[in-house]
Amino acid sequence: MSVNWKKSFIILIDIALTVYLVFAITAFNRPDELSNVCSEVKIDIKEGVVKGFLNPNDIKSQLQHARIYPLGDPMSQVSGRKIEETLLQNPLVESAQCYKTQTGRVFITLSQRLPVVRVKADNGEDYYVDTHGNVMPNTQYASDLVVVTGHVSRKYAKSVLPRVGNYLIQNKMWRAETEQLNVLADGSIELIPRVGDHIVFLGQPTNIEKKLSRLEKFYKYGLSKAGWNKYSYISLEFDNQIICKKNKKINQI
Repeated sequence: MSVNWKKSFIILIDIALTVYLVFAITAFNRPDELSNVCSEVKIDIKEGVVKGFLNPNDIKSQLQHARIYPLGDPMSQVSGRKIEETLLQNPLVESAQCYKTQTGRVFITLSQRLPVVRVKADNGEDYYVDTHGNVMPNTQYASDLVVVTGHVSRKYAKSVLPRVGNYLIQNKMWRAETEQLNVLADGSIELIPRVGDHIVFLGQPTNIEKKLSRLEKFYKYGLSKAGWNKYSYISLEFDNQIICKKNKKINQI
C-alpha cells in the first residue's frame, strides 16, 4: 500500500497551525503579570469554638506597617511568601497562607490561635492560654473567657489549663456557667459559678468531666429545689460523693 506523502504533509501542517493558534490565543488572552497591579486583597480569618482576637483590619494594619500591603502594587512585586512570613511574626497568628491570581487579586487565609482561659496569677502575670497550651500575650481586646486566678505558674498554665479550658468551652452549660477558676497552692482547683452564692471544690485537676457531670446532676435535682444559695461550699474531690457546707448567711436569716 502506497503512502500519500503529500496528503500526510498537509495534515501535519494543519495540526501544527491549529496547535499554534490555540497557544497564541491563550498567550495573548492571559493577563501580563508584569503590567498587572493588585486590584483586591481578600483576608479570610478562620473562626473556632471561641472567638479569636484578630479581624481583617488588624491584618491590613500589620501589612501596611511592614510596607507590604499589596493593594495597588504590581503583581510581579507581590511576594506571597514574604506576606506569610510577616504575618507569622504576629503572636496571635497560628498559620498563614497567601496566593495571588492572574486577575490581580491577592488572597490571604489565616488560622488564629484561640484562647481558652485568661490567667491573672498571684505573681502579677496576666496572659491568655490557647487551645494547645501556648501562652498568648495580653491584648487590648475584651474577652468573656473564664479567668484563672491564684497560684498559677507558667508550667501549670501550659500543662493543666488547656485540658480544663478546652472542656469548659466545648461544653455549652459549663461555658456559660463558669465565671472563674482559682488554683490553690497544692494545684487543686476551685470553680466559681455565675449562678449561686457558693464555691465548687474540684480538687486536683483530674477527671474534670466526671466531676462536672456529677455537679450538673446535683444542680438539676438538688439545688434547683433546695435553693441555689443554700450551700457555701460544694466539694467534688472524692469519687461518687458530693460534700456540701451549709451557707451560714442563709441559716442566720
